[in-house]
Amino acid sequence: MKKHSKPSILVVNDDGITAPGIKNLIDVMLEIGNVVVVAPDGPQSGMGHAITIGKPLRFDAVDLYPGVEMYKCSGTPVDCVKLAVNKIFKGKKPDLCVSGINHGLNNSINVIYSGTMSAAVEGAIENIPSVGFSLDDFSQQADFSHCKKFIKTIALQVLEHGLPPATLLNVNFPQGADLKGIKICRQANAKWAEEFDERKDPYERPYYWLTGVFQNYDKGEDTDVWALENGFVSVVPVQFDLTAHHAIPVLNTWSFDVPGISPVSPAQPKHTPVPDGSSLG
Repeated sequence: MKKHSKPSILVVNDDGITAPGIKNLIDVMLEIGNVVVVAPDGPQSGMGHAITIGKPLRFDAVDLYPGVEMYKCSGTPVDCVKLAVNKIFKGKKPDLCVSGINHGLNNSINVIYSGTMSAAVEGAIENIPSVGFSLDDFSQQADFSHCKKFIKTIALQVLEHGLPPATLLNVNFPQGADLKGIKICRQANAKWAEEFDERKDPYERPYYWLTGVFQNYDKGEDTDVWALENGFVSVVPVQFDLTAHHAIPVLNTWSFDVPGISPVSPAQPKHTPVPDGSSLG
């Protein structure tokens, strides 16, 4: 963190600019630095890393909270980050990007679908230290007060130390004020067993609602699911390099001989540095 100057902080979310979660995140960030908010004009949950390419984006200043520079965007959470970097900060990156506080968990496989986390991922792609925050409560009356001191601590640590290259943090909170502390975790091996509830409209045409049950196949006590179930705040370092580095040696043992094409020998590694954590798996 720069001494004698407040850090600049970009606040985004996927639940929309009027969601209670983002108001609570803004409150915490105002204690730390100079805040700029860019958020969707309506709910964008489950959008993942979607961007808007087939229609124009609208981007308007709003005055919802006194003294806070805020903009609503017609696009996705990732669009919000892209517009903020290009049109507000104009290439001078903020010191921190925080996303949330999401109404609902983004632990385990949920990180793949999450608009909250994708906004933070986009911040990290822009080389901005980034964190996504989520609470296990979908209610519009959710109580975020027990999250605030943890959010402030985590944000200050990120500002002080930075993050490893190509890495961001996924932070999830259980409900309730009696939290045991912060636990650094790995993403649990869990997924949704999905079903589609079929119904009929007034014209007897079928339509579907996605439903499902969250199934945890991972019994490790070092996972985000375990931490949340046992009263801890889970912090998972996430990377956007999706290369399965551990699979490359396996694939190099396969035969990819194509008729008429000379075989290609496996490339010898040149010891090119890869982002921290990319060899895990």
